[in-house]
Order: sequence, then structure tokens, then C-alpha cells
Amino acid sequence: MADQYDLIVVGAGPGGYSAAFRAADLGLKVVIVERYAQLGGVCLNVGCIPSKALLHVAAVMDEVSHMADLGIDFGAPKVDINKLRTHKEKVIGKLTGGLTAMAKMRKVTTVRGYGAFVGANHVEVQETSGTGQEKTGSKQTIAFKKCIIAAGSQPVRLPFVPEDPRVVDSTGALQLKEVPKRMLILGGGIIGLEMGTVYSTLGARLDVVEMMDGLMQGADRDLVKVWQKMNAKRFDNIMLKTKTVGAKATPEGIEVTFESSEPGGKAPEPQVYDLVLQAVGRSPNGKKLAAEKAGVAVTDRGFINVDIQMRTNVPHIFAIGDIVGQPMLAHKAVHEAHVAAEVIAGELQGNAKLAAAAFNARVIPNVAYTDPEVAWVGLTEDQAKAQGIKVKKGLFPWSASGRAIANGRDEGVTKLLFDDSPEAHGHGKILGGGMVGTHAGDMIGEVALAIEMGADAVDISKTIHPHPTLGESIGMAAEVAHGSCTDLPPSKK
Repeated sequence: MADQYDLIVVGAGPGGYSAAFRAADLGLKVVIVERYAQLGGVCLNVGCIPSKALLHVAAVMDEVSHMADLGIDFGAPKVDINKLRTHKEKVIGKLTGGLTAMAKMRKVTTVRGYGAFVGANHVEVQETSGTGQEKTGSKQTIAFKKCIIAAGSQPVRLPFVPEDPRVVDSTGALQLKEVPKRMLILGGGIIGLEMGTVYSTLGARLDVVEMMDGLMQGADRDLVKVWQKMNAKRFDNIMLKTKTVGAKATPEGIEVTFESSEPGGKAPEPQVYDLVLQAVGRSPNGKKLAAEKAGVAVTDRGFINVDIQMRTNVPHIFAIGDIVGQPMLAHKAVHEAHVAAEVIAGELQGNAKLAAAAFNARVIPNVAYTDPEVAWVGLTEDQAKAQGIKVKKGLFPWSASGRAIANGRDEGVTKLLFDDSPEAHGHGKILGGGMVGTHAGDMIGEVALAIEMGADAVDISKTIHPHPTLGESIGMAAEVAHGSCTDLPPSKK
């Protein structure tokens, strides 16, 4: 039995390590339990970061292919898949190595293995070794005063899909073993479309199947339409309102059977693929922790309910990240982590200000790191229509942006939505915004800040944005809503 820790954090993803580091900075004795060899969780090791490394390479390849039209011809690219894989691993190594160093600087103890509760104040760890998650057979029990569960989520696996190396989830796709000729993406969400972008640029032909009536659900249709037009060349078939109902391994490939998700609808014919990517969502790991032994309530789906201080039904046990519910995003987890760590430190140290911390973010931005990127935050136009919320829209097309035209990428748009209810008296605060275009994800933070600060169209339009930049499209969109934009034809009275 080890010494008792002030705090144990189960899981070392962006939420977990952020919680541990914040708690350590506040003076607590902290231990992290992580089954993988490196800190960073899914995001750093097999998610956000490696996918962005590959998406950057794909974006450069795509951009270079258009340079011949401008008088600069680089010729056809030669892809060395092994070197590309090594590059991706170096990116991961740089970040995870940095986390390991920062854990040491903060005197945070790391225990490698699977953690499971054996009581309200004890976690048993089945130790792991190697590059994967191989159990060594050794166990240790850790005593703690407070706990933060940050055990994340895993890809959903469809029950009828065969165990076959030609069927992968996002983790398998990132291993980049080879480039298929024909690839099917199961699910039209962000993860599948990002990985599809990479494989398509490297030479694969894509099909995508989605149960709903459009890809990239959650984003406004006008933004997705711009992305879809730019990316039509990547796809042979976009099968909407369609379910995947069967898959079998054959020598030629994975044969997949479809069914219409509408009664009486026509289903596509069965197709054979060299690679099938399952990207139909993620499920929380709540049921893998023996949480009931600590008295922690877990829902049927594996989520753990928490209050605005990230506290579970057991007062000294907190939970953050994917395991507490949607949206399953690293940036949400980090903010929840800081709240939980501060509340815990405040309670242990008698600091009322810290103990009063709460997760009260108004909005959480979403980004699809495709090409072009699609980013949105707060209320969408589709939501406003569905909820009967009256909004004033400021829409600025990048075809009027000097920087976008200079970059040869003027397909984008920036859209801001302001409260236009009678109570707003024509000075409504910003409720939401979205954009599609290169670097949209780098700019959506300004819109999130505007919502958090309660800015109106004048606040944003009178903020001087540097010219020529893509970011000034946010100021221009606010000017459009305000009626003072001089970079577009005059609005019709």
C-alpha cells in the first residue's frame, strides 16, 4: 500500500494531465494512472495531434498541385509512406515527451496500468508495459483523498463488422499501413471526413455512408455545402439516409451491404472496399472502472453525471471529459479539468475562492480540420430557425477578402448571428457564428470570446482587425450585420 495521495487522476488525456498539473501547481500531492506508455491519451497519441500532422501534409500536397496554374510546377509528388509515418510519430513523441518532463517538474507520480475502484478511497492498478497495453500481472493499490475520473472514450464498433485488418477505427487509420484504392467511411462526421481527406490526397477513392440527411451534422448546411463542393472530387459515392447493415471479409476486400434509413427508400448495391473506416461515434469508458465499488453512478450508456463543479454523486469523486457527456472535445475536457482541480484544492486547503470554481462556459467551439476547415460556435442558423429565435445575420463572402483572393482560396464565408428579438432594440448581442475556409479553426476563438463577453455588432465591427487577413472577415461580417460594410455592394433597402 502506497502513501495516501491528495488526488488520483484516472486517465492522462488532455483532461487528465491538465487536472493533475493544475492540482500539483496548487500544492497537492498527485498521482496519475494511465494504461499507455505515454501521457496524452487518445488526443496526443492516436487522435487530434497525429491526425493534424497528416492533414497538414495533405493540405500542402493539395495546395502544391494547384501551383502549376500559377507558373510554379513541382511535378507529381512521390509518397514515401514509411517516412510519413515516422514524421507523425516524431510529432507525437515531441508532445508526449514534453508532458513527461512537465509531470516530473511538478512532482506528479505516474503509475502505468488499468485503474479500477476497489472502494470509495482506493484504486487498484493492473500494471501494463511495452508500447501497448500488455498487462504484466502485477497489481498495486493506491489510496486517495479525492479522485478525478478522466478515462475518456473509445470508438464505437459495429457488431456485424468482421475482425479483419482491412477494417479500422480512427486509431487503426492513423497507423497508415498502406493506401487503399477504394475506401469506405462509415459515418459522415468530423473524424471520418478528416481521415478520408488524408487518404484521398494520398491516392484513395472515397465512399461515405451516413444515416442522416447530410454530412458533418451540427454545422450549418450553407457552410457544409461550400466544403462539399470543394471536396466532391474525392468521393465516388456519398450515400445519405443510408444504413450499413452487413459486412463480410472476402479475398477481394470487405463486402459491405446497405439499407435505406427511410421506409421504402432505395438502398445502394453491395460494394467491395480495400479499407473500411468505422467512424460512427465514440462511447464513454464509464463501465470499465468498477465505479460502483466507489458508489459512483454510471448511466446505461457509460456516462457519469456531474454538477457544474464536475462532482459526481459521490462528493469526493469528480469526473471530466468525454466520460461526462457531449461534446467529446479535448478543449472542453481541459477547462473541466481546471475546475475540478481548483475545487479539490480549495476544499483540501480551506480556500473558499478555489472551492467555488465552476464550469460555466457559455459556448464550446467545434472545428472540422478538413480542407477547407469548417468551424462554428454558439447558436447555428439551423438551430435558430428550429427554435424560433429571431436573429440578424452578417454574412461576409471571402470572395471579397483581399487575403483570401491572394491565397487563391476565396471559396470561404464568415457568418455571425446577433439577437434580433424586440427586446434587443436593434443592439442584440452575438449568439453564434460559423465559418468555412482555410484556417477557420484558428479564427473561431474570437467569435467564442465575443459571445462570452456579450459583444454586439458594433463592438466587433469597431474592433480594428489587421488588413489583409482572413481574420478581418469577422469584423466585416459584423459590419454587414450593422449595415456599415464598405467592402461589399450596398445592401438593398
